[in-house]
Amino acid sequence: MNTPSRRHFLAVTSLGLLAMQAGALAADPEPAWQSIFDGKTLTGWKPPGFSGQGTIEVKNGTMVLGVGSDITGMNPTIDFPKMNYEISLEAARLDGSDFFCGLTLPYGKTAFTIILGGWGGALVGLSSINGDDASENETTKFIKFDKGKWYKIRARVTADKIEAWLDDEKIVNVETDGKKIDMRPGEIELSAPVGLATFRTEGAFREIKLRKLDAPAAK
Repeated sequence: MNTPSRRHFLAVTSLGLLAMQAGALAADPEPAWQSIFDGKTLTGWKPPGFSGQGTIEVKNGTMVLGVGSDITGMNPTIDFPKMNYEISLEAARLDGSDFFCGLTLPYGKTAFTIILGGWGGALVGLSSINGDDASENETTKFIKFDKGKWYKIRARVTADKIEAWLDDEKIVNVETDGKKIDMRPGEIELSAPVGLATFRTEGAFREIKLRKLDAPAAK
């Protein structure tokens, strides 16, 4: 009985590797990012109507939310997906000692807020999970934020999971099955379904981008 030669084996292996590489190259590219802030104007944005809204300016390519009493915010007016998307931005605390980034995002028919720098300047978390806000649920963390430093923030929302990163560190990793995801009651609900907000703090934002994700295959 003839057995395959080593040369034949190597040839077959090489062909298999080439086929795998070709398949990888033929795979669909990742969805493209769409900028939703032009760095020059507030076109495509509107104030949500907070009672103590501070001033809003565009300075040096950034959107600056001034110190309010209590919340200052802006909402994009674009048609925003309710599920299966990612958002990316950079944010900095310019003044104040409370949250410099309250990022409200849609989750299906409801919404939630990722808080950065709350409760004296360090609280991080998602509001709300099963009625518990960012200070009292599984996402609660305390991180020191330097004034004037830019932080990269990215969030990914799918039907079964909410994830968020601060620079390269994952700060939110919530499997949502069986959990109630909703807004914290109060004026912050005006940020829904999507918006940026600060609390008695001046915050700046830039490089705000969105991309839609393909819906995952049904299990």
